[in-house]
Amino acid sequence: MKDTSANPAPIGLLGFGATTMLLNLHNAGLFELNSMIMVMGLFYGGIAQFVAGVLENKKGNTFGSTAFISYGSFWWTLVGVWVGNKFGFFPTDHIAVGSYMAVWGVISLIFFVGTLNGPTIGKLVFGTLVLLFAVLALHFFYESAALGTLAGYIGIVCASCAIYEAAAIILNEKYGKVILPM
Repeated sequence: MKDTSANPAPIGLLGFGATTMLLNLHNAGLFELNSMIMVMGLFYGGIAQFVAGVLENKKGNTFGSTAFISYGSFWWTLVGVWVGNKFGFFPTDHIAVGSYMAVWGVISLIFFVGTLNGPTIGKLVFGTLVLLFAVLALHFFYESAALGTLAGYIGIVCASCAIYEAAAIILNEKYGKVILPM
């Protein structure tokens, strides 16, 4: 029986892209970390990506399923770290957070390698994501404001690529031709 369900990738990419954009506008220094970023992280970054990952699994897409469930879980853990640290439930330090970012950089590198046989936009999303996590890890290890700001700008590029990829999938499918090349 043919699978006629919709492609879940655009919702996962938009959940990733929009939430990553907000966090990195903060990292770039445009505004303070606030509840808007945390709520977006829990719901759009977390739940929407997780659901997209489950739907990708039903379609047999191991890469998409693993990526969306992983990054949806990333947002839940990141918000948990922020809230737990703020209220002293499970305090952490800059070395621990730098290590967390480094681990996510390694996970992202695995996904980046998985994009090498696909469209350019996927390479750009995961390539900039690997760079983002590397710079964030260094930012936390060295407590460098300049590296935090640099990470913000890298993150804005990464988020823009993910949003573009979602738009390309949606518009190309809707119009039945290439509106936005991938």
